[in-house]
Amino acid sequence: MTYKQISAALRLATYGGLAGVAVIAMAGRAQAAATINFGDDNSESLSIGLGLRASYDDVQDGAPNGKSGSDEFNLDSVRIYINASLNSWIKATLNTERTSDSVNVLDGYARFEPVPAFNVWIGRMLPPSDRSNLDGPYYLSSWLYPGVVSQYPSKFDGRDDGATIWGKLFSNKLVYSAGVFDGHNRVEGASNQSDNLLYAGRLVYNFLDPENNPAYYESSTYYGSADILTLGAAIQYEKDGVGTITRKGDYTAFNIDGLFEKKVLQGGAFTLEGAYYHYNTGGVTDVPTSFNGAGPLDNVGGVTQGNAYLGSVAFLFPEKIGYGKFQPVIRFQDFDATITKVTTKQYDGGLNYIIDGHNARVSAVYAYTQTTNARDGHQFTLGVQVQF
Repeated sequence: MTYKQISAALRLATYGGLAGVAVIAMAGRAQAAATINFGDDNSESLSIGLGLRASYDDVQDGAPNGKSGSDEFNLDSVRIYINASLNSWIKATLNTERTSDSVNVLDGYARFEPVPAFNVWIGRMLPPSDRSNLDGPYYLSSWLYPGVVSQYPSKFDGRDDGATIWGKLFSNKLVYSAGVFDGHNRVEGASNQSDNLLYAGRLVYNFLDPENNPAYYESSTYYGSADILTLGAAIQYEKDGVGTITRKGDYTAFNIDGLFEKKVLQGGAFTLEGAYYHYNTGGVTDVPTSFNGAGPLDNVGGVTQGNAYLGSVAFLFPEKIGYGKFQPVIRFQDFDATITKVTTKQYDGGLNYIIDGHNARVSAVYAYTQTTNARDGHQFTLGVQVQF
């Protein structure tokens, strides 16, 4: 390691100690989302929760002068979770997310949930896609989102406006989801001038314990609460989904992913995760994300044709030290772009301190990135996550 990297590591350790103290203090007050029941028979309810992720980053050459390492504290995410029930099967969800200094609708959908085997959601939500996107940042085993490989197009933080049907069968071991959404490149001059919809579907089977998640959502670790062996596959398609009005291509993408987690040593867990992705644009190069004045919520451009791979391994130590347990995580990502011939690889090595599962944890991670014809990237990150 260079002197700069060693110096950054020492600063990271110092901030890590401070952040750990802060999370430990907060963990004592952590509780589930507050729920209010009302109506003549208490069948109506309203619940409110909060999620927060904050981090310290040291990125090589990341300062404005392009030469010095950046030292920044970031408020990565602040989410307010609101769920309401009119009765046992008519419900609604509204979740918000901070973007810069504004607040945007993250999720907003009506829920019709008559039976576990068949449910309908309408509004803004996560389309059926890969495990990482259905985890979201709060339920990954690693701190950093695997954006090198997980590149399904979206309106905002993996979401799009549309409708999804989903259900759980065979004692919750088989989970299906299928939906139709506004989709990609609906802006003047871009490929989708006919307002073609995006179609998405996912099928998952749990060979051991069923994953304990709401709806078709997922997680990448359960911290030893279950024995998991799950295989999933997702596909998305949109006619004229990439390119311009004069040179356009259909968008087709699919991925296969798997998760294995085994309880070990009375309180520990060994976790393996892997995924393969294939993105096809019909050989067409997509427009940039700012094409024709498109904004960050317009779901325009940025799709790359190629193949991608993800692999990670984690181990949760069974011994509780202080308020939590340690979990080292190693992850590898590879994206091979077939049109531009650019290959991007990222290696992450991290250490999580798990206080209360996904509700309270501290994470430290070093990421090393290699990209064809570009300088290697180095980043240290310390993150704090709490949910109430």
